[in-house]
Amino acid sequence: MEQQKPIIGITLGDYNGIGPEVILKALVDKKILQHCTPVIYGSQRVLGFYRKALELKDWTLNNINSIQQVNHKVTNLITCFDDKATEVTPGKVTPEAGAGALACLQKATEDLKSGAIQAVVTAPINKHNIQSETFKFPGHTEFFTEALEAKESLMFLVSDVLRVGVVTGHIPLGKVRGAINQEKITQKLTLMLNSLKQDFGIQKPKIAVLGLNPHAGEDGLLGDEEKNTITPVLEQFKKKGNLVFGPFPADGFFGAAQFKHYDAVLAMYHDQGLIPFKYISFENGVNFTAGLSGVRTSPDHGTAYDIAGKNTASESSMLQAIFTAIDVVKNRREV
Repeated sequence: MEQQKPIIGITLGDYNGIGPEVILKALVDKKILQHCTPVIYGSQRVLGFYRKALELKDWTLNNINSIQQVNHKVTNLITCFDDKATEVTPGKVTPEAGAGALACLQKATEDLKSGAIQAVVTAPINKHNIQSETFKFPGHTEFFTEALEAKESLMFLVSDVLRVGVVTGHIPLGKVRGAINQEKITQKLTLMLNSLKQDFGIQKPKIAVLGLNPHAGEDGLLGDEEKNTITPVLEQFKKKGNLVFGPFPADGFFGAAQFKHYDAVLAMYHDQGLIPFKYISFENGVNFTAGLSGVRTSPDHGTAYDIAGKNTASESSMLQAIFTAIDVVKNRREV
């Protein structure tokens, strides 16, 4: 029975943000051990600091040196960097916290690639202080895409009421139009369809695709990407029997809650999809990277330095990220 539980790696993130707090709050209820074996990739010193601050005195972590020593009956901790001189300063941006976050991320990714763990849940990083010779990415999504040698991936925000993927992710708004083409939309739509089937167990997914321009181009008056780029792709998918619809004007689509009639929504760019998603599902939203050989999820919030160390951060999104990872692992086993 213990071997059937997935081993879920959880990376520390920036330890001066809310990552350590939401990790500890999410794992303090031992009921989670019924569903998975958690392994925190972090620091004994850092988590000791936050355990004291959160007054979690009666709860202990099982310190191990490597994943081979994992104990399925408790929450495990692998210290991934020399933390003897580590100074935790909640709310402050420091290069040491960035280096620590990277060390945890690299170790967890190594164990994911080897198959020793079944999924990685990433706590928030600071995308500036983590930059180094080995991390030159705009975020976790791009890091895992390269690390797991995927040709393409999909940033897929998921909750119990809404799923949103994006054609273009972490790129400047001024470059979005040039990045929208039939090949890119085809790639992302294919990844979304496959993920809904494989990862979420939806056999005949129904997908809504948003337009790029205001009012979805207004029949060419406000832009022709809908007519010349998006619609031809949708027609090709429909010919193959896929349930894809659009392109829809984004404002009216979300304003009228049309998303409730679809299994997922494909947005053209980051904010077009993430603003409504976070408004609707912020407390329980999860960032899932679809299209990878391994499973990676994260909470849909950032480091939140302004509330770090104040015992006010909610663990809801972190819990959802863990359970989403568990569900995806189980769904993939059943395929």
